[in-house]
Amino acid sequence: MNSTAIRQSWTSGGREGVGAAIQQAAARTGVDFQYLLGQARIESGFNPNAKARTSSATGLFQFIDQTWLATVEKHGAKHGLGWAADAIRASGGRYQVADPATRRAILDLRRDPEAASAMAAEFASDNQQYLERKIGRPMESVDLYLAHFLGAGGASKFLRGHDADPDGSAASILPAAARANRAIFYRRDGSARSFAEIRERFAAKLGGTGGSLPPAPPRDTQDSITAMRMATLETPAQPVVGPSPAYARLAYLMLAELGG
Repeated sequence: MNSTAIRQSWTSGGREGVGAAIQQAAARTGVDFQYLLGQARIESGFNPNAKARTSSATGLFQFIDQTWLATVEKHGAKHGLGWAADAIRASGGRYQVADPATRRAILDLRRDPEAASAMAAEFASDNQQYLERKIGRPMESVDLYLAHFLGAGGASKFLRGHDADPDGSAASILPAAARANRAIFYRRDGSARSFAEIRERFAAKLGGTGGSLPPAPPRDTQDSITAMRMATLETPAQPVVGPSPAYARLAYLMLAELGG
C-alpha cells in the first residue's frame, strides 16, 4: 500500500486520533512507540473498529474477550478505567462481569483507541517482564510480538531455542504452534524454518519491510493470564503525557512509511 492510500485510509473512519493514542500509551508505559505502531498495523490496519470473523478479537489491537478483561482488571485503574476494573472478577481462570450491560461496555472499550492502546502497551510490558525473567536478557520489539503471537509461554520456549541454536528447527520445539501456523514455521517446499529465520521475518514485518504475516491467532488465554500474574513489577501510575503537535505529525508520517 502506497503512502497516498495509507493517508486516505488513515483519515477515513475517524482514525485521526489513533497515532496520538498510541503515542500517549507509549509515553505512559515506556513501551516502544514503533512496536505498538507496527502491532496495530499488522493486527487491524489501524482500524479501531476492526472485528475478526472467526473469533471475538476486536479493535485496534484485536484483543479477544478474555485477554481484554484480564488486562483491564489488572491495569485499568491506572488509566482511568477503575469502574471497569472493579466490575471484573476472576474465577477458575476465567474473567467475569456480573452485569451484562457493564460487560458489554467494558468489551466495547476495545474500539476506543486510547483504551485499546493503553491496554496493549500494558500487556506488552507484562510480557516483557515475564520474558526477561525467563530468558535473562533484554527483550527487543520482535520478541514482544512473538509473545503476542505465540503467547508468553510459547515465546519463552521459542526464545530459549533461538538463543541455544538459532539455526535449529522451531517446529520441533513448538509442534502445536507449527501445525496451526504452517506458513510461519515451514517454507513452501515443506522444509522447516529455523528460529533465526522466523524471528527475522517477524522483525521485518514489524518494521514494515517484510512480506505477509498474519495477525496473532486467537488462543486459550490462560497462558497470557498466568504471565500477567507473574509480572510482579508494577508500572506506577504516571500523569498522562499529551502528544505534542510535532510528535503527532511524526506519528502520522511514520504510519504512512510503515504502510508503504
